[in-house]
Amino acid sequence: MVKRVVLNETSYFGQGAIQVLPQEIKDRGFKKAFIVTDKELLKFNVTQKVTKILEDANIPYVIYDNVNPNPTIENVVTGVKAYKDSGADFILAVGGGSPIDAAKGIGVVVNNPEFADVKSLEGVAPTKNKPVPMIVVPTTAGTASEVTTYYVITDEEAVKKMVCVDTKTIPVLAVVDPDMMVSMPKGLTAATGMDALTHAIESYITKGAWGMTDMFALEAIKLIANNLSKAVFEPNNIEARDAMATAQYIAGMAFSNAGLGLVHAMAHQLGAVYDTPHGVANALLLPYVMEYNAPATGDKYREIARQMGVPNVDSMSVEEFRQAAIDAVKNLSKEIGIPQKLVEIGAKEEDLPTLAKKAYGDTCTPGNPRDTSVEDILEVYKKAFK
Repeated sequence: MVKRVVLNETSYFGQGAIQVLPQEIKDRGFKKAFIVTDKELLKFNVTQKVTKILEDANIPYVIYDNVNPNPTIENVVTGVKAYKDSGADFILAVGGGSPIDAAKGIGVVVNNPEFADVKSLEGVAPTKNKPVPMIVVPTTAGTASEVTTYYVITDEEAVKKMVCVDTKTIPVLAVVDPDMMVSMPKGLTAATGMDALTHAIESYITKGAWGMTDMFALEAIKLIANNLSKAVFEPNNIEARDAMATAQYIAGMAFSNAGLGLVHAMAHQLGAVYDTPHGVANALLLPYVMEYNAPATGDKYREIARQMGVPNVDSMSVEEFRQAAIDAVKNLSKEIGIPQKLVEIGAKEEDLPTLAKKAYGDTCTPGNPRDTSVEDILEVYKKAFK
């Protein structure tokens, strides 16, 4: 069977990496930046770490910050107009998955106006032109949108998250600098870190997984297991931040090429209906979906348990190492303060059947290692409820 790997062009890693921006921008012939970020990052002077570098290099920019925590069609539509009015010739996304995903949508529509409704981008859209060139500076260690073919936009009218997949949307440059992540609050560090763990685990067991993606996924799991708690409780631990930044990136390389599964399909519905932060939704659901998927994963949970630091996995039975992997994920989740039940995040029991139907139709569901049904998904939601 033929396998395909799609990666971004260039990435920089490490403390102080954002200092490469002026030279990279000039070498690419770009003249003016359209910065996509959010109001919180501006409020806490995170985006300003980048704008100061641009100012010192005499690179003009405009800022667009109309981005919701779960970016919407409206965010993209108004962003397209703002970009066209700006005189910019490239997009510079500064933020977590929300600004980056919004930036991807904006860049696609600007150069492919036939998709101006945004809704038609759902799934694998047949875009003809490359989006506006995009440089990304992530401020969270979770989504890995800077290296993936995915972006997610919320259709508020239909109350759904649209998963969009387009190989053309991988940024031309990613600058992964842990200095941009040290100001992340504890809760956001925990949720985005568990988001990265979900990416790694789902991509490792998905139907599309293979040797190269397995390599990325397992290394990401190990890095997260060893560093997430430190990043949460020691926010200025730059080594832990740097390790998490690397982990989320390589988890992104894994899932962008192998696909995802039921955790994401179910989490998308929580984001659409309750505006639950994506990382929290994934983190909460991950152990429950792992339990459901276990019968369809062969020996893979043994390796997950091993990378999570579980000792003596080679002497365990299949049932034992599967449970050990699930327990290791649960224990890390509890340790860093992730909610454990849907009722804790405001979910309503009467909504579960509708959530299950929508999750079954989600773009990520076909990649799940275990073939599923609306009824099965509903049972997983019920187990996670209270």
